[in-house]
Amino acid sequence: MKDPRVEKMAKVLVDYSLEIKKGDLFYIRGSQLAAPLIKEVYKEALLRGAHPVVRTGIEGTAYLFYKYATEEQLRYISEIEKLEVEKIDAFLGIGGSYNKKSLQNVDPQKMRISQEARIELQKKFMERAARGELRWCGTQFPTHADAQDAGMSLEEYEDFIFGAAHVDKIDPVGFWKEMEKKQDKIVKFLETKKEFRIVAPDTDLILRTDGRKWINACGKKNFPDGEVFTSPLEDSVSGHIRFTYPGFYCGREVPDIYLEFENGVVKKASASKDEDFLHAMLSTDEGAKRLGEFAFGTNYGIKIFTKNTLFDEKIGGTIHLALGASIPETGGKNISAIHWDIVLDMRKGGEVYADGELIYKDGKFLIEL
Repeated sequence: MKDPRVEKMAKVLVDYSLEIKKGDLFYIRGSQLAAPLIKEVYKEALLRGAHPVVRTGIEGTAYLFYKYATEEQLRYISEIEKLEVEKIDAFLGIGGSYNKKSLQNVDPQKMRISQEARIELQKKFMERAARGELRWCGTQFPTHADAQDAGMSLEEYEDFIFGAAHVDKIDPVGFWKEMEKKQDKIVKFLETKKEFRIVAPDTDLILRTDGRKWINACGKKNFPDGEVFTSPLEDSVSGHIRFTYPGFYCGREVPDIYLEFENGVVKKASASKDEDFLHAMLSTDEGAKRLGEFAFGTNYGIKIFTKNTLFDEKIGGTIHLALGASIPETGGKNISAIHWDIVLDMRKGGEVYADGELIYKDGKFLIEL
């Protein structure tokens, strides 16, 4: 029996998030577990006259790649991938795991080499997106593995995802448009500020955003959504930060990440587990040691940590910083093969100062919205 929320989610993704239209070359990627959502999105795209192309992976191939690939193979980027990034009009990535720990024991140096090789491909993707030539969105389909990571039954996790996306409502698009209006006020306020100071347990970090654009994220690039973000000036970050939640990247979980910055560059980094992976990612390229994003999570409907960054970085009352590539739309100039979002909970004593003024405390803005 079909879940009507899946059909509604597909329509929101096609019409609102990606604005699929006749003639679009539309690339849909996800695991076979996400087939119900993939098929609904595929159908809706066909009904709108687009040309959808589906790519689904087979579980275990990523592990085999990292286990057996030579350095030449790790660095190889196929002409097919290059052509796809150059030609597609829209891209949808759908998360949904069989085993979220399948890459946990992979050699981090192999992952670093593979990431390093993809820098030009990622740069091309982000440049086309910034020019409005390529629309993209990432979303999540509920699976047993993801539900288990979140500490929920599959049914509870389904309710969590569809509730966070608000596709259980009569008019989900209306909800996201209303969020856009509210977040516009935050964006306009933040764009009047230049220097930010983040204060929390074992955290005192300063960064500048002069001349950078703040972006209102309201269901377009991620679904569900709920954040406002920008890119710090590349050499402005100084101080230290200890993240509340583990960092998740390339199928790896790295808890208790601590970073010290000087003139925008990470000078010291540690973690309570998998520290070698953290250092490998920081060594991917020169840009990996700098911040590409500074953001406030604004979706107060997402309250709990589920070990899925798509949701966790949106938790109302959190901030997140990303190591690596800037989002070009913000005016950021940092280039890297990685973009690793890591989340800090600000709901118990966290403070953010803007140009010396306290603007955010205990996970809430102090300005009138």
